[in-house]
Amino acid sequence: MSVGLGIVLVTLAGLGTGTIAWPMKLIRRLQFEHYWFLGMLFGLLVIPWLVVLICVPDPFRAYAEVGWRPLLFANLFAVGWGVANVLYGICVIRIGAALTGAILSGLGLSVGAILPLALKGSGLFGEAPDLTSRAGLTILGGVAVILVGISVCTVAGFSRGRMVQKMATTGRQASGGFLGGLIMVVVAGILSSGCGLCFVYGQGPIIEAVRAQNVGLIPANMAVWAVALLGGTLVNLVYPAYLMTRRKSWHVLFGSGKEIALAITIGVQFIIAIMLLGRGMLLLGALGGSIGFGIQQATQIMGNQGVGFASGEWRGISGKPRLQMYLALAILIVGVVVLAVANTLN
Repeated sequence: MSVGLGIVLVTLAGLGTGTIAWPMKLIRRLQFEHYWFLGMLFGLLVIPWLVVLICVPDPFRAYAEVGWRPLLFANLFAVGWGVANVLYGICVIRIGAALTGAILSGLGLSVGAILPLALKGSGLFGEAPDLTSRAGLTILGGVAVILVGISVCTVAGFSRGRMVQKMATTGRQASGGFLGGLIMVVVAGILSSGCGLCFVYGQGPIIEAVRAQNVGLIPANMAVWAVALLGGTLVNLVYPAYLMTRRKSWHVLFGSGKEIALAITIGVQFIIAIMLLGRGMLLLGALGGSIGFGIQQATQIMGNQGVGFASGEWRGISGKPRLQMYLALAILIVGVVVLAVANTLN
């Protein structure tokens, strides 16, 4: 039952992170730097630390007991993820939610699912089997299947782009071309694995130290994310703050209550999703760092496509591009099933 619940939680986490772009489609007055700053401020800083400070009797003593090394390594991964997170927000506007999510998730999945098998994580994840084990090889197979789905999804995105150009469709676009957005999303994809890896390599000693203070599982989980993602949080706040300072647009933050609420929703949805990811990975056992992150990334792609379809990115697009996207989603589902089977082989 715990394994089944773990699969459900990481699937919900993937759908949650995959659909955080939907408020962006409804925001008109606020620019990227405004809604991203508000979303990440509440989602990554205010909410996590409020939970930790309220629920953990002495959180800073617990972190001191952990020592600087696990916290440093976790935050190095988080900084990479923070850069990827900022690039994601930009690329959604440049090349669309569907294509951005597909490429970013595919590359992030490859690194995030394979690395914990080669270099063991902390706590429970330190018992993960090797890459050459039956479970490890099955995970590699699942990742390969998902990458095929990513490739088909990317082809569908290019086909859609060509059709949109022929239709001369105009919309809200960021400065810069498609190629620039594509390069940025590749870099973001590689770095995006840092979100899962900071938990895989940091959660063991942090949860142990926090749980020693008779803290429940949920706040202990949040205690990991609050400190492990701190480096990435700073990146996600400093960059938009720099843009607002350069453009002298801080005043725009307070111009629309509805859009402020939508911006905060981005962050709230994100922190809930990664909370589910952390708990789901632990329920999946020693392989949870690889399988949990892999399933989360695959279902995140599905969530991205849902936002793309719902927001009208595919309106008027028919024929081959749509068929390619449907095929890609089917392949992704097969890949998720293979990863789930891999967990039974450990």
